[in-house]
Order: sequence, then C-alpha cells, then structure tokens
Amino acid sequence: MPPLLCVSLLPVFIPAESSCRVLVYPLQRARRRTSFRTNVRMRCRKFFGPCSVGFYIWATIFFKGTLQGEHQRRLYKELLANYNRLERPVVNDSAAILVELGLTLLQIIDVDEKNQVLVTNAWLQLYWTDAYLSWNPENYPGVQNLRFPSDQIWTPDILLYNSADERFDATFHTNVLVNASGYCQYIPPGILKSTCYIDVRWFPFDVQKCDLKFGSWTHNGWLLDLQMLDVDTSTYISNGEWDLVGVPAKRNELYYECCKEPYPDVTFTVTMRRRTLYYGLNLLIPCVLISGLALLVFLLPADSGEKISLGITVLLSLTVFMLLVAEIMPATSDSVPLIAQYFASTMMIVGMSVVVTVIVLQFHHHDPHGGKMPKWVRVVLLNWCAWFLRMKQPSDERKRPRHKHRHPFQHHSRTSSIEMGTMPSLTVPLSQTSCPTGNSNGSMNLYFGSYHPIDSPHCPPSSDSGVALGGRAHGSLSDDTEPPGGLTSGVGDMGMGVIIPPPEIQSILEEVSYIAQRFRDQDEAEAICSEWKFAAAVVDRLCLVAFSLFSIICTFTILMSAPNFIEAVSKDFT
Repeated sequence: MPPLLCVSLLPVFIPAESSCRVLVYPLQRARRRTSFRTNVRMRCRKFFGPCSVGFYIWATIFFKGTLQGEHQRRLYKELLANYNRLERPVVNDSAAILVELGLTLLQIIDVDEKNQVLVTNAWLQLYWTDAYLSWNPENYPGVQNLRFPSDQIWTPDILLYNSADERFDATFHTNVLVNASGYCQYIPPGILKSTCYIDVRWFPFDVQKCDLKFGSWTHNGWLLDLQMLDVDTSTYISNGEWDLVGVPAKRNELYYECCKEPYPDVTFTVTMRRRTLYYGLNLLIPCVLISGLALLVFLLPADSGEKISLGITVLLSLTVFMLLVAEIMPATSDSVPLIAQYFASTMMIVGMSVVVTVIVLQFHHHDPHGGKMPKWVRVVLLNWCAWFLRMKQPSDERKRPRHKHRHPFQHHSRTSSIEMGTMPSLTVPLSQTSCPTGNSNGSMNLYFGSYHPIDSPHCPPSSDSGVALGGRAHGSLSDDTEPPGGLTSGVGDMGMGVIIPPPEIQSILEEVSYIAQRFRDQDEAEAICSEWKFAAAVVDRLCLVAFSLFSIICTFTILMSAPNFIEAVSKDFT
C-alpha cells in the first residue's frame, strides 16, 4: 500500500490523540528542511556577493567591448537610417570631395613581353571623409570605429584605366574602416593586370617602365579631387627576373574637347631592370661560342671534306637560337632587339664563311687543264696578301736550296744526252771503251743525228774509224765498202752520209719522247695545282683574320651599345 494512503487512513483506525501526533510530525520535518535551505542560501549570499561584485568590476574594466554591443548596434542603425550610398558625402554639393590615393606594391609577378602585360600584386589605399558617417564618441562609449561593407556606403569609383583583366576591376572589395570623425579608409588588395608597352630594343640589357593609371570613372575634377600619396615598397618581394628600380608617382589633369571639366588621374610608373644572368648563360655565351666555331672553318684543311658541313651546322645552330629569341619577343616592328642584332651579325659572318669556303674549295680542287691562274689573282693573292700574311709558297722553298747546283747538272745532262744520243745503252765512259780498229768498223758504225764525239785521249786518231759526226765522217769511206745492216749510204764523193735508224730504234725514241713530254706536262700541272692550293690557303688565312676582327668588333660594339651594359654585368655577373 502507498505511504500516502496509509497516512490518510491513520485517523480512521487509530484514536484521536495518536492521529494528531502523526499529522504534526511531517509538518515539523518540512519546517526543518526549509530553515536549513534558508541558512544555506544566506551563507551563499554572504560568500558570493562580494565575488560577484568584484567579477563585475573586473569584467567592466578589461572587457569594454561588451559595453559597446548595444551602442554599436544603435550607432549602425542610426547612421544607415537615412543614408544613401548614391549620394556624394559632402555638406555642400558644389564642393569637391577630396580622395587620396596611394599604392602598396608587394610583388612583380610576371612581365609578359609577347602579350605586353604586367602582372603585379598590389594594395590600393583610398582615404576620404564621409560627412554622413561621423558621430560623437561620448554618446557611444567604447565605439571608436566602425566597419562597413563597400556596397553599403559611398566609395569612390577609382579604376585602373589600362587594365587588361577580364573583369577589368581585379580588386577584392573589403570593408571600409570609418572613425568617429567620418574619415574613411579603404584598402582593397588585388592582382593587377595592366597593359604595358615593352621596348625590347636593348634586350636583354633593357629597363622597362610600366604605368598604372588610376582615376575616377564617372566623376570629374570638380566633383572628386584626386590626390596622390607616396608608394609603399617596404614589403616588396624581389623577383628573380626583374629588379625594382623605383615607383615614382605623378598626378595628371586631362581636358577633353567635349567637356571643360578637368579629369584628374594618378599614374604610378613601375621602373624595373631586367636581370641578365639567365639570358647571358643561356643565349649570349652559347652564341659567342658558336660564332667562334664558325672561325674554325678557316682552320680546317680543305682535304678533310668537312668545311662545308661545319659551316652549315653552325648556321643551323644559330637559327635555333634565333627561334628561341623570337618566341620570347613580341611580334613588333618598332625596334629590333639587341640580341637579335647580335645573332643576325653572327649569322651573316657564318653565312659569308660558308660562301668563302666554297671559293676556297674551288681554288684547292682547281682543274689544272682549266687554265692558268689569272695574272691579277696571282698578284693580289700570291704576292700582296701572302706578303701581308707572312706566308711563303712551298715550291719556292724547295727551289731555292737547289738553285745553285742545278745549272751545272742540267748542262752536263744535256751535254751527255747530246753527246750520247737518246740510247741509254751507249752511255759508257770513254775510259772503258776500247779503241776502234779496222775490223771493228762494222760494229761501231752507229749513227746518231747530232752526235759530236770527243776525241778520247786513250785512243789515237785513226784514219779508218768510220764514226760519222753529224753526217760528216772522220776518214774516207770507199764506194765499195758499206756498213753492215745498211745503216748509212754514201752521199757524194765527200763522204757525207744521212743517218737512218732502224724502225725498232725509232719507235723506242718516240716512246721515250712521249714519256718525257708526259712528265713535263705532269710537272706543269702540279705547278698549276700548287699555285691554286696556295691561293686557297691564302684566302683561308685572310678570311680567318678578317672574320675574327669583324666578330670581335661586332660583339663589343653591339653588346656595349646598351645604356646599362656595365651596370648589368657588374650586378648580375659578380
């Protein structure tokens, strides 16, 4: 049975006194509990009362923002109650609102020479005073400044005039910070893409100047007075390709024919210098080495057969480098890049070397039957140029040591050939020959056309020695006697005879004469070939000197013509 039911039935089953005691006991017990709770509450109030006051004072001192919640909410509501963001925030509508424009340049991201676009990371700094957003700080304790979204209050329509972005306005619209006097601070960051005329005349030793032109899109100078501030580059991040020289600013006022109002703008000129170390190592130095290889064409022997191949290979290498430069440079005809001028001059040198190599090979492999060297070519190349280059013809060096001993030998050989005829078998010393006798007339009667014998001291003159001298015999020959073999026939009574050699001897003489003439022709052809080969060597040496000087002069003249060549070399290569 539940306890309440038992309590309710007690007065029924027990006497009246007992029932009164039973009813009073629960009430006393409840009163005791109530008094205990009251004592606990009193003690808690005594303990937590000072603590709560102290906590309230500490929170009030250190958390003042908690007090401005209500005031800030009320201030936002009051300021925006009758605010119109389309209205210019000035007290007098005829007065111009002053807007100060500054720029914080963080980084030069890219300079696209081909598309002529400059990409920078920058923050704009816009400052103006809004007369409708001011308040008394005493009426709103703790509210020092407010932050408004840029689409809720009036902001100047400052845009980048030479923007190349697809959205045109590439800035991120942040909140506008407003203080109690109505002074507004608006700093929108953005990745700015601007058009820039890239002058590649002195590439890769060039200095580029790109303008960032800012101005109001709809307000003229009588409504919005745009003033400039200095550029902040304290947080600039350096670029690997460009060095920042400076960012000067200038305020301009333009007047158009349609309107008499001025239109002010602020132009920031980003001046930067290209760092040439990359281009020097990857374009200039290989080009110089390749042009040096072109000079080796003149040192290569003509018999190697590789002179034309080397020249054409060097020419193709320079063409590849020209294509690399063409991919970087814009397709403009305003100016020719400096490196393109250098490549063009080097290609001209290599092309001329190929042409000269063809002429040298033509001289070196000249056909001796094609004719002798013209006199003017011999004078210019073999005399003047050879003397200037200190070159000597090898044939002259071979001839000079033998010149003194050659005439006696030739005279002796000619005399011997005249004396002994053209028969090698008869070239026997006179001391070893036996004196002719009367019985030996048949064997010694060999007649030669122009043979003039010399009387030997070993043999006395004999009257019957039938040796003829040029058709004249020393001694008389009778009409009855006739030399064996019918070699001679008497003519007249004076002993005069005509030499008629046998056919075998005559054929041998003809063959020997042909061989001698052949050797003479070969010697003459070799002399002609040696002259042409020496002329080819002179042309090679002359072109080597001329092209070396021309290459050195072109290299220093073209590269050092850049205005900041010395500065670039001193900063980038050291």
